[in-house]
Amino acid sequence: MNFLTGQILSFDKPLGLTSFQLVAKVRRMITLAMGGKKIKVGHAGTLDPLASGVMVICTGRATKQIEQLQAGVKEYVATLRLGATTPSFDLEHPIDATYPTAHITRRLVEETLPRFLGDILQVPPAFSACKVDGKRAYDLARKGEEVELKAKLLRIDEIELTDCVLTGGEPQLTIRVVCSKGTYIRALARDIGEALGSGAHLTALRRTRVGEYREENCFSIDGFETWLSHQQIETEMP
Repeated sequence: MNFLTGQILSFDKPLGLTSFQLVAKVRRMITLAMGGKKIKVGHAGTLDPLASGVMVICTGRATKQIEQLQAGVKEYVATLRLGATTPSFDLEHPIDATYPTAHITRRLVEETLPRFLGDILQVPPAFSACKVDGKRAYDLARKGEEVELKAKLLRIDEIELTDCVLTGGEPQLTIRVVCSKGTYIRALARDIGEALGSGAHLTALRRTRVGEYREENCFSIDGFETWLSHQQIETEMP
């Protein structure tokens, strides 16, 4: 196993961990396995701390493939709470407004979701890594500054309603989404809420696929450490 010539590895990122933290953990484990030799490690597509699932990590010369890997189709399973919004469109911030939901039916949801198929324009969340005048939008938003982001063209190939609970508590939907690079599922939740004549925010998100890499074939952090201990590691370029 030669991490210097390059390896492409897929991990199941746990909730609460940033993408940077996962990369740092993987780099540290590989560095130790290589006797302290430093190695370049990067990831192909960020996941928020409140999201879990597939993250592709490249080592050595394989980091040159990151841009190509990032361009791959992504698949997500998302849960949306209807009737309430938050500034970040997810659970990072508390609810800032509530809306009526009594008019929402399963039929209305099923008629609304197909409107998001194909090429669409989406305004990214203010709490995102998008840059405004060279600064990260989330840094400005956290300082309370007004953030105006331009709509971006993206593509949604599939959107499927997998669960719909509208009675007996907080109304919520679960959807499966297959989409292009650059899609913010948090922003999609916002837009679906508005299209339903209400509000919505993300309460759970899992990425199940990045290109050809699927969740069932991913390493856990502990599983990777165990696997690594059984590999014959080369520490020099061939």
